[in-house]
Amino acid sequence: MTTESPRWFKSSYSSNGGDCVEVAHNLVPTLGIVPVRDSKVPAGPTFTVSAAAFAAFVDSVEVGQPGA
Repeated sequence: MTTESPRWFKSSYSSNGGDCVEVAHNLVPTLGIVPVRDSKVPAGPTFTVSAAAFAAFVDSVEVGQPGA
């Protein structure tokens, strides 16, 4: 069991006032998961996805971005 805490990260694209999600990708090496939460409600609920599922999501989003 790990005692590592999530280190939350908000996208640099969230300069729109903070209406964004945060992820804690520091847990990928030890647990293989990516916790996700609403940046507007940091004490609210979180959910986790597998590292592979999160990577697939990011890849699919990047494909639709200009210059990707």
